[in-house]
Amino acid sequence: MRTLETQRLILEPQTAEHAPEMFALLSDPNIYEFENAPPSSEQSLTKRYHTLESRRSPDGTEQWLNWVLRNRAGGRLIGYVQATVRTDSQAFIAYEISSVYWGQGFGQEAVRAMIEELGASYGVEAAIAVFKKRNFRSRHLLLRLGFGPAPDKSAAFRVEVDEDLLARSIGRT
Repeated sequence: MRTLETQRLILEPQTAEHAPEMFALLSDPNIYEFENAPPSSEQSLTKRYHTLESRRSPDGTEQWLNWVLRNRAGGRLIGYVQATVRTDSQAFIAYEISSVYWGQGFGQEAVRAMIEELGASYGVEAAIAVFKKRNFRSRHLLLRLGFGPAPDKSAAFRVEVDEDLLARSIGRT
C-alpha cells in the first residue's frame, strides 16, 4: 500500500501511530449526525488501527485499505478514506472528513484519488458505497464522482431499509 498525493492532500497508509490525532478528529460530534458513534477511547482506536495494519481480513478474503488524509496546508489530519476490496473485484468504500473541512471539496478529492488507486493497483472494477438515506452530504459527494443507483447490487448485499447503495464502475488506468 502506498502513499497517494493530490493537489491539497497526502493520503497516508493508516497505522496505529495515527490514532492519537485521529481520536481527536473523530471525537467531532457533527460527523455522527446520521450514523455511527465516535470511538470509545484512544486506546480502542489504537487497537483497531493496529488490527487494520494487517491490510487483510482474518480469513484472507478481503483486503483492508485505509488511508488518513493530511492537509498539505498546515499538515493536520482531516479525515480518512477506506476500501474493503473483495475477491470479486468490487470494493466497499467509506470516508469521514472533519466537519471543519466540509463543503471544500476535500472529500471528493480524497475519494477520487482512492478510486483511481483501487483501479490502477488493486484490480477493482466497481466501487460500492452504502450510507443512510438521510445523509445528503454523502449522496451529493458520490453523485459528483459518478456513482449511481445499482438495484442489482442492493439486492445482493444487505442494505437496510433506511440505507441506500450507490455504485460506480472503475476503469483501470
